[in-house]
Amino acid sequence: MVRLSDSQAVVLGAACQRVDRSVYPLTTKLPGAAAAKVLGSLLKKGFIEELQAKPQDTVWREDKKKGRLTLRATPAAFEALGIDPPSGAETVTDTDSVGDMSRKAKKGKSKEKAAPATRANSKQAQLIEMLKRRDGATIEEIVKKFDWQAHTVRGAIAGALKKKLGLKVESEKVEGRGRVYRIV
Repeated sequence: MVRLSDSQAVVLGAACQRVDRSVYPLTTKLPGAAAAKVLGSLLKKGFIEELQAKPQDTVWREDKKKGRLTLRATPAAFEALGIDPPSGAETVTDTDSVGDMSRKAKKGKSKEKAAPATRANSKQAQLIEMLKRRDGATIEEIVKKFDWQAHTVRGAIAGALKKKLGLKVESEKVEGRGRVYRIV
């Protein structure tokens, strides 16, 4: 698994959520040199790529031969974040106009707030699977599997699972195992 800094993860996450996979505008507040270092590192690792900038795109750099260049997330970025890339119909090709895609995306937006979802094969999804087992899981078992601190496990159960996803998590003391948590 690839280790990303917080800034790298924020930049990639935002780019992967955009229809055109554009890195710009940056969602994190970084001084110019720090932003250049984060983007340069992502470029070197192959998580973002340079492509010809359209008139409405933010320019990353100008090249004498290639002209104005901007940045876009690659399929490797989705893999590094542990999310599935969108289907072919949802991705933007080099010939698509970023402005046109933005308008198309806005038309399809609904005013209803979508229910929180869990990405397949994420740590949250794995935690849910552990808790759905008939015998449940203890804090110690979860700590060992994910290499988390105990307070992180309790926070994930209380915050992400109970509050955000609305799952009913019960716990009981089992002799020989301690407190066991399971999703009902």
